[in-house]
Order: sequence, then C-alpha cells, then structure tokens
Amino acid sequence: MDGLRVTHVGGPTVLIERAGWALLTDPTFDPAGGAYRFGWGTGSRKTAGPALAPADLPPLDAVLLTHDHHGDNLDGTGRALLPSAGTVVTTAAGARRLGGAARGLRPWVTTRLEAPGRPGITVTATPCRHGPPGFGPVVGDVIGFALTWDGDDDGALWITGDTVLFDGVRAVAGRVAVDVALVHLGGVRFPVTGPLRFTMTGRDAAELIGLVRPRVAVPVHYEGWAHFRQGRAAAERELAGAPEDVRRRVRWIPVGAPVDDL
Repeated sequence: MDGLRVTHVGGPTVLIERAGWALLTDPTFDPAGGAYRFGWGTGSRKTAGPALAPADLPPLDAVLLTHDHHGDNLDGTGRALLPSAGTVVTTAAGARRLGGAARGLRPWVTTRLEAPGRPGITVTATPCRHGPPGFGPVVGDVIGFALTWDGDDDGALWITGDTVLFDGVRAVAGRVAVDVALVHLGGVRFPVTGPLRFTMTGRDAAELIGLVRPRVAVPVHYEGWAHFRQGRAAAERELAGAPEDVRRRVRWIPVGAPVDDL
C-alpha cells in the first residue's frame, strides 16, 4: 500500500496518513490511572497513557470510531477532539448519540470521504460482535472499517474493531480483499462474566488472518487497560504457534513512532 504511514498512538488509537488524508481511529488520550464504567457491572482502569497528545496530531480529516460508548475506545479527551475532525464515522446508534454531522453506518453499508485534489476513500462498515452470543444489548453496537482509496488496486486497509471471532467477521474474507489489517486483540474478560471473552486472543487472530490473508496484519488494542487479559507477550506466543503463512504476515509496530514500510 504505497504512501501509507501508520502511527500507533496506544490502545485502539491509530493515526493513518495516506495520499493527503489524516484519519484517526478510536481517540483515547486520557492519562493513565482513570477508572471507567462500561455498564452492567463492567468497567476498567487505564494503565498506560497515549504516546502522543492531541496537539501532536496533524489536522484530522476524519475519525473512524468503532463505538462511542466504551471509554477504552472514546475517552473524555478523545471526545473533546471530535469537533475538530472533519468527519466522524461510527455506528448508527453512536451517530444518534453524538449528533451533529456524525455519520452512522451498519455492517456492509458504505460512505465516502472526498476532498479536492485527493483521491476519494470508500469506507465500508464491517461486522463486529463485542462479546458472546446474546450479549448485544449489554455491549452495544460495534463496527470495523474497510478503507479503499480511489484508483488503488492494492486492496483495503481493514480495522477489525473490538470483536470476538464469529461468522460475521469471518465473512470479511469473502467480501474484502485486504492488504493491511489492524487487528484488535486483548482477550477482554470481566470478573462479573467469568471466562467469557469480549475481544479476540492471539489464537483467534491467527485463525482470522489465515482466512482473510492480509499482506500485513498489525496487532493493536492489546495493552493499557486492566480488563485486557492477554497482553503482547501472550498474544505473540499464540501467534508463534500458527502456520508459517500466518506468522509471516504479522507485524508488531512500536507505539508512538510512525511506520512507513508496512
């Protein structure tokens, strides 16, 4: 994917720069130490702050917000940043809550980002299920995003969003040619729900990468929060046990440093 620059700010927050566009995923810029309630007896504490501050970012053309109702994907400082972004794209329910010009998408619905002198971007919402079957009313709606630039045959940049491995996310393999994938991990669990998981583990990611076959898969959202039960070291061990065709696609990138060679 020529001209792509990716900067992992921390957690789910990634700055994507390409062809004159500056896009940000899931803005989380609060300092470490805060406690957050997610509802229904769940919550977490932030254990690591962002590598960059909002002031370090370029002017943003759009924010791609997988969901607005959990503080580990949109915290107070991140919410305050939204009015400065040209466009906010999120779930249909999230757009209603945010109001203003936020664009709401349901899975497999598209919207366009366009600006003079730059190639347009088609943004397609992809399915997520942020927990076990039947937990939709508890965890709320979440989406991922597949981005394709006009005139580009390299394939899509896919942000999985917070999801477990299920048939909806597996379906991306048959519908989107993915070049670069940002894969949300963490193996989230909560004391109140016991062994149930709410995001993918390294083993889940290995299966998904084997199905979707991106050229590069970049793990994100695996650190910085107390409710994450699988950090980088454990995810790396599980990915190391995957077939070689999966292992060679995985690329861990540093937090806070721009990467131009994906």
